[in-house]
Amino acid sequence: MNLLSRLREFGRARPIVLTVVLSAIGYTLVAGAFAGAIPLFPPLSDATVNLFGHLIALVNTAALIAILVGVRFIKRDAVAKHRGAMLTAFGLILVFLVLYLWKVGGGFEKSITATGIPEIAYLLMLAVHIVLSIVAVPVVLYAVILGLTHSPAELRETHHARVGRIAVAAWGISLFLGIVTYILLNHVYGWEPRHAILLVVAGSRPLWKLY
Repeated sequence: MNLLSRLREFGRARPIVLTVVLSAIGYTLVAGAFAGAIPLFPPLSDATVNLFGHLIALVNTAALIAILVGVRFIKRDAVAKHRGAMLTAFGLILVFLVLYLWKVGGGFEKSITATGIPEIAYLLMLAVHIVLSIVAVPVVLYAVILGLTHSPAELRETHHARVGRIAVAAWGISLFLGIVTYILLNHVYGWEPRHAILLVVAGSRPLWKLY
């Protein structure tokens, strides 16, 4: 039995354990990239950081469309098409993760220069986006693991549908708000680079102003 088969069997038998392990790995990678503790990312020029930001927005938009299409398919009981759409969305999120980690680890984050009500609105949307993206990780992984390790008939005996609805809500809203905050930051208001996360933590500017 090869590694992939063993992983599938493990995920089938212990989906919660595999979800916890993969979620922990994802959280660690993101936290390590922000802290500069993962020296795996080649440095990026300012132009490339901007390019990555645009690519991330495109990837997230495509992922959101795939999710909405997947929901439409399952409402029509088109299980195979639903599975394909959701796995496409999941694959796009993995692409996003690579681009985002590289952007943070090899480049910098951006702080919006808007003030007043626009800044408050931006920060509120960003805060919800971040919280939902954190919450979405385990529920999305759990739904995907169940989907990959069980047949459609078997899935009816699991929590896949219930968890999937939570995953779609958290994931979809997070993606939508991420796209909106990207537009505000890059195409409506200005931004300034924030290279060192430790300076932010030290008090130069609140962490939640970054995106």
